[in-house]
Amino acid sequence: MTRTTQHKEGKATISVVYKVGKTLADGSHPFLIRITKDRKQVFRSTGLSLHPKHWNAKKQEIRRSYPEPQRSKMLDDLRKWELKYSEAAEALADADERHDADAVLAEAVKGREALRRVKLLEFTDELVANMETAGQIGNAGTYRDMRNQLAKFIYKECGTPDIPFERMTVALCNKWETALRADGLRETTLSQRFRTLRAVLNRAIADGSMKLEAYPFARTVAEKHKFSVGKFDVSTTKRAISREAIRRLEALAPSTDRLRLAKDVFLFSFYCGGINFVDLAQLRWSSLETDEQGGQRLRYERQKTGGRFSIKLVAPAAALVAFYRLITHQGPASYLFPILDRNVHQTRTQIKNRLHKVLGQVNQDLKELAPLAGIETPLTTYVARHSFATSLKRGGVATGMISEAMGHRSEAVTAIYLGAFESETIDSIYEQLL
Repeated sequence: MTRTTQHKEGKATISVVYKVGKTLADGSHPFLIRITKDRKQVFRSTGLSLHPKHWNAKKQEIRRSYPEPQRSKMLDDLRKWELKYSEAAEALADADERHDADAVLAEAVKGREALRRVKLLEFTDELVANMETAGQIGNAGTYRDMRNQLAKFIYKECGTPDIPFERMTVALCNKWETALRADGLRETTLSQRFRTLRAVLNRAIADGSMKLEAYPFARTVAEKHKFSVGKFDVSTTKRAISREAIRRLEALAPSTDRLRLAKDVFLFSFYCGGINFVDLAQLRWSSLETDEQGGQRLRYERQKTGGRFSIKLVAPAAALVAFYRLITHQGPASYLFPILDRNVHQTRTQIKNRLHKVLGQVNQDLKELAPLAGIETPLTTYVARHSFATSLKRGGVATGMISEAMGHRSEAVTAIYLGAFESETIDSIYEQLL
């Protein structure tokens, strides 16, 4: 119970903190609201995050190079968050009642709950719109796909186009899982759908639109009665083909240009560190340069993590570059591979849709090429990534330099190790692919 003090009650200090100690799945760090009162601090998530390449650590601010209008919107959103909690702190201080940092947090959330009564799908639509405005097209698509599937289930199960957050119970989560399985969704997709839903609810709680007590997901081992996203088996069979199989694929003469492109995408990825298809498709001729020894190097920044790579082109990769120079080279800004057209695919959405379409075609064509090369493993661009790592392991390269696999769980570790060695050391391991 609060009580009137004999002195003027101090006001809590509110500040926005860029939490570098926590890294999200996309490589970004979150922004938190820090409430300080009587030497005690509490934190509240804003649901906003920023990749460290856009953060000026020295000045503790968003870099001015961060593209507009995303930068202005981010600053505006952070100001709104800070103002929301500052007003709560001001109100409690003016009331001259003894309180702590937790009381300020509760006051701000209470004010937010009184302000809005948004429903689950409506809230998700807002998140999608914000992501699209910020240029996060990939994330927006993931959230939209989840939202659309959930909307169909809600209408069929509840007979309404939308529901309050509190109705997304453990029981309803279980029913949705059953419905998704009946539609043929596999473990990996199920995990993604529920992880996305969980992220929406986490943001809703941080935003004050949902009460923590209604949260249906398990946060600790003790909450066995709640829905666990970790129950889904997302482990995949690590598939890789041998160096001999790579040679048979190299010797294959595809009958069409489309099959030739699929083969070349696979081989270029294999010889260039297992480069991801999305990054490969967006390579430009400006990504290539000549080093001091007269060799060619590929420099690029990974779209997903922001990691930067400098790769020596071994002979097979250099030969592919020479072949496509005659086809696609129209200056430094033109794309290396004939996948994107800079005069046609200009917006993020256009690029994303084109890459999604071509990736499907490439993987389909690789499966057609595999038996022709005497390869039993169903080929995909991801197999090239695994084959790169496996070939180096079999060649005796220490796992400290090249990780167990080039999947999501080990990419960050791989990047750290690669960055710790001289480029000559890294260059030498690519020779073992030959």
